[in-house]
Amino acid sequence: MSVDEALPGFVPWPSEFAQRYRALGYWTGVDLYADFAASAARHPQRTALVCGERRWRYAELARDAERVAVGLRALGLGPRDRVLVQLPNVAEFYLAVLALLRIGALPVFALPAHRRAELAYFVEHTQARAAIVADMEAGCDHRALLRDVAAAQPCLREIVVVGDAQELRPFASLYGDGSLPPPPDASEVAFLQLSGGSTGVPKLIPRSHDDYLYSVRESARICGLGPESVYLCALPAAHNFPMSSPGALGVFHAGGCVVLARSAEPAACFALIERERATLTALVPALALAWLESRQRARYDLSSLRVLQVGGAHLAEDVARRIPDAFGCRLQQVFGMAEGLVNYTRNEDAEELAYISQGRPISAADEIRVVDDEDRDVAPGEVGHLLTRGPYTIRGYYRAPAHNTQAFTADGYYRTGDRVRRLPGGHLQVVGRAKDQINRGGEKIAAAEVESHLLAHPGVFDAALVAMPDRWLGEKACAWVVARETAAPSARELQRFLRERGIAAYKLPDRIEFLDRLPRTAVGKVDKRALQARALGPLTGTVPPTPGASA
Repeated sequence: MSVDEALPGFVPWPSEFAQRYRALGYWTGVDLYADFAASAARHPQRTALVCGERRWRYAELARDAERVAVGLRALGLGPRDRVLVQLPNVAEFYLAVLALLRIGALPVFALPAHRRAELAYFVEHTQARAAIVADMEAGCDHRALLRDVAAAQPCLREIVVVGDAQELRPFASLYGDGSLPPPPDASEVAFLQLSGGSTGVPKLIPRSHDDYLYSVRESARICGLGPESVYLCALPAAHNFPMSSPGALGVFHAGGCVVLARSAEPAACFALIERERATLTALVPALALAWLESRQRARYDLSSLRVLQVGGAHLAEDVARRIPDAFGCRLQQVFGMAEGLVNYTRNEDAEELAYISQGRPISAADEIRVVDDEDRDVAPGEVGHLLTRGPYTIRGYYRAPAHNTQAFTADGYYRTGDRVRRLPGGHLQVVGRAKDQINRGGEKIAAAEVESHLLAHPGVFDAALVAMPDRWLGEKACAWVVARETAAPSARELQRFLRERGIAAYKLPDRIEFLDRLPRTAVGKVDKRALQARALGPLTGTVPPTPGASA
């Protein structure tokens, strides 16, 4: 594919890099649907997908995906057409995605939590021709949302609905019979994912078949997946983590089984693990905490679980150390981003590395730099900004030339926004986000560090540290804490606990406030903007000025 033939707004890899990745066997020229079809041919009678009481063998899932592909073609959809996909964890998500990949149309992944503003932006920005949505989810009528979007965006011609479609097009009507055109070239863009940033409208991430399949293939190998693997998908299926790290696509590649959970609530997932004998699942830290604390755990047989992955945000070391004993399985930390780079702790790693690090990169071709504010490489072991480029890390966001000049260096490194320390063996310790710092009178406080200390207190369930404006210091630190019901600490007790852990006085929160739960963004991250806005209002914390620090 030449630059002129590429999807407008897609920034391809420079030709010398693309040639190198192909020569080294990273890019194989196989598209994502062809990889799934190959698994279906190898394992036609094995169970591929479980959704409630519905089950598909590989041959059945491939047949149904191709029949849906015929129906999408009958709607006039074809190569490079963008299609908004907003579905919860239901089988139709994979049927729709596989069908779109088969015809070369591009899924534009939205999350169930997105509403009119985000959906209108995605449709307008991508000029999506169709949308595939649920009828109702979590009390929201997605049909009504898309009607409103379509009224303002004439590019959106078809709304396909899983469930009660009313006057719109039912998903069930797509199943057709007929021939299909050749699959897309593997160098083409396969889909558009959403960035996980917590500020502004998410940027759109173009992933090609070549680069994404390499990440999926290597993730499946690193994680030791095979036909006997049973993956419980508890996170939203459209997230990059449960899609490819190794996620559902990695499981399909290996010939294993994907079990969909409609809710990540502990008891519901524990029941599915017991019933389906799940061997692997993936959680974000907040869910890992909820599962750890659940009294329901003892009621279920979780002995089939071999690996519990945790990623998506910083996992406190104290929490990490509790997981293996609590679940009788191995903890695997995963640190990655929808833009590309993914790191895993490995089976062969020393056990301690799974507690103190977030893993090392998938590929020998992942180029890593840890730099200071002036883009100068820091000394080994020092903290700096993480830059990366490689065979599955994008070279630019979709239709975002101005932002790309800030997000990427002139020589193609992606500025991840993470602050990390590189250990001697290549493992990365994530210290926090570059912007997730508090500048308290010139002293920089990494929020993740203080949050980790707070989470070590037995009475703290969850915690987040944010900046609040101060007339004299510029910024002060406000800690928002979710306490455990059985052992809720006071603000003064937490201050004393932090001092006893030996952290610098300037890092002690100036205020400690309590909430029933932390607010979260649509992609599941702690919504620190909401917490900062709340910190501007009246506070109830009674913490006195920090000893040894300016008031």
